Amino acid sequence: MKPLLPAARDMSIRHWGVVLGLVAVTLGSAEVAQANDENVTTSHGYSYFGNLDYPADYPHLNYVNPDAPKGGEMSLAASGTFDSLNPYSRKGRSGALTTIQYDRLFESADDSVGQYYGVLAESLEYDEGRNYVIFNLRPEAMFWDGTPVTAEDVVYSHRLFIEQGLPSYAQAVGRMVTGAEALDDHTVRFTFNPEVTRRSLIETVGSTPVFSKAWFEADESRRLDEPRLEVAVGSGPYKLDSYDINRRIVYKRRDDYWGKDLPFNVGRNNFDTIRVEYFADQTAAFEGFKAGEYTMRIESDPKLWATSYDFPKLTEGSVVRDEIMDGSPPTPSGFVFNLGKPQFADKNVRKALALAFNFEWANESLLFGLNSPRNSFVQGTPLEAQGAPAGPELAFLETLGDVVPADFISEDVVVAHESNPARLNDRRNLRKASKMLDEAGWPVGEGNVRRNTEGQTLKVNIPYPSNLPTSTATMIETYVQNLQALGVDASAEKVDPAQYTLRSRERDYDMVYSTRYGSFLSTGGGLSQMYGSEEAAFSLFNPAGLASPLVDAIIEASFETDNQADQDAALMALDRSLRYEFFVIPVGYIADYWTAYYDMYEYPENLPPYSLGHLDLWWINPEKEADLKAKGALR
Repeated sequence: MKPLLPAARDMSIRHWGVVLGLVAVTLGSAEVAQANDENVTTSHGYSYFGNLDYPADYPHLNYVNPDAPKGGEMSLAASGTFDSLNPYSRKGRSGALTTIQYDRLFESADDSVGQYYGVLAESLEYDEGRNYVIFNLRPEAMFWDGTPVTAEDVVYSHRLFIEQGLPSYAQAVGRMVTGAEALDDHTVRFTFNPEVTRRSLIETVGSTPVFSKAWFEADESRRLDEPRLEVAVGSGPYKLDSYDINRRIVYKRRDDYWGKDLPFNVGRNNFDTIRVEYFADQTAAFEGFKAGEYTMRIESDPKLWATSYDFPKLTEGSVVRDEIMDGSPPTPSGFVFNLGKPQFADKNVRKALALAFNFEWANESLLFGLNSPRNSFVQGTPLEAQGAPAGPELAFLETLGDVVPADFISEDVVVAHESNPARLNDRRNLRKASKMLDEAGWPVGEGNVRRNTEGQTLKVNIPYPSNLPTSTATMIETYVQNLQALGVDASAEKVDPAQYTLRSRERDYDMVYSTRYGSFLSTGGGLSQMYGSEEAAFSLFNPAGLASPLVDAIIEASFETDNQADQDAALMALDRSLRYEFFVIPVGYIADYWTAYYDMYEYPENLPPYSLGHLDLWWINPEKEADLKAKGALR
């Protein structure tokens, strides 16, 4: 897993590179040439273990419809606001889908783990020790202003992210890469630090978006770390067409897109336009969908899914309600403790506060029983830790020495507590929590509020954005009610999305409901950004500020594994350690994609397991579209 770049995650074409699938460690049909005298591999793609499912002459990805018609529009909703069209700045609130305008040297396939195939690069070369990689660019690659994409643009983009990029990414990649050099107009070489792991090196530099150097240098005010409404010149399949602040963004497919006939792009990027309509909150967004203001919706609110999809356009067949399998492990969402707050330094305090959350009641009363319970950071996969460590996982842990606590080895993995679904305040759990807080030095004092020996209250403030789904907001509010019943100085604070974004970045909270953490089925630098100590103080992907020597040791050791079995054992131990540290109170998850769309969209039979692909794999049936227009169902 490569280091993470910021993006409009809820609207991105792909998952953000963390959610990957499992593959066998076989060479398959990949065509990889190796020069034995120099031990240099030359290939059309890359994977760490050398397995590529697609040969050099592959015609298209297996999960696309190569004959998908082009045309029409995909329109979606976003809630909240935006004040920038620069997705890579820490400041401001970026508009949705801005990243689709930029190509990369290679892209990952959505039907495998960590397999990358050339886009801007037609081939790459690397030595056996992965001390360097050379990318050979396609000479036909062009930016949308008609200028060629050159090796100098690649080098400049890399340095831009190091000098002005997200701090956690810049720090991680700055340690990895010691040199970036344009050997000629179409050849770029990256040299890697010999003292760092070989993991994520080639994946990271190959996946960096490429910008036009000339565009940035034409105006010194153009920076990667500043919000702006001017869009940097890219080479991707879509280009910004228009925008109206806080109302809509429209992207138009480029007729002159240089890469439209690449094997990786055959059957993809099928819509003429992609439009994003902005709404104040989820309620307004749903009403907009019913009215036809946009045509595709991915539902996240169980209450709406269970009770509100009975409007006329659906019952008459103009709108389709479709549950589509999601093969990815669920996002490790939940209530995240800010570990920088002194009241949460004691793990037993965190465990006591967790007992006040009643998932079973919330699922039955707020979520209509549609959520599944979650324990693991890799829920439902072969990497999910079970019971006490055994077999390869235990053997792996035994290599780590004294950093592994004795109880970590001897006790079963941490699982979420169970609560009585019949009542919000499960008295048994609240009594247990009360005793634990008393023992931890937080007895009930003046005003029936828990205080420590210095008279400070046990404070838990949970801000949340006003555009959060109603059922999630109510879950937060009811959790706060149970905390208050325990004598905790607890409050939920509803704030506007812009203020919430700022507070999240500055960690101005005691606890936060978060979807920032990612699951993992591969190892690499992204794990350190989310769960490692070195970037813990400032990483946007680590909202708890987790800094654990145990977790660090496991992540570092996972980098050194050289086969799938050993890597899996390390990642199972990582799942166990993250649950052991107890910094997230897990909530449930939706097992499938809940989609609703106007009945003109179609998608391939064999959608990839790790992506819905609604932006780049789906297409419009023109006859169905015409029928909807004739009936007046579309605006």
